[in-house]
Amino acid sequence: MQYLLLIYGDEQQWAAMSDAEVRETMAAYVRFSQALAASGALRGGSELAPVSTATTVRVRNGRTLATDGPFAETKEQLGGYYLIEVPDLDAAIAWAAQIPSAVHGSIEIRPQTQNQALSQV
Repeated sequence: MQYLLLIYGDEQQWAAMSDAEVRETMAAYVRFSQALAASGALRGGSELAPVSTATTVRVRNGRTLATDGPFAETKEQLGGYYLIEVPDLDAAIAWAAQIPSAVHGSIEIRPQTQNQALSQV
């Protein structure tokens, strides 16, 4: 089963880190990514640009509305993700717990849908 591991953190906290702390965290991400890839579970992933670059799209009464910024103001922002394929939620939790940002942010785990119509696209 595939799971999306959504990485949330405080962008202001990240911006306040020293260069040494950033290098250490990025090195931890490289190690984690390499371990995940070596396990065969990695299906994709990426760091995302800051929330200030986000655009939110809504369609109302047939009109497309695009606005700058995220959908909602939150303490934590979506900073990146991993798409993994593992046997079950317990395995997804085990990988999520190893994501470096889990110690100061949060990792949301979302399973793939069982909707066959979407998986055939």
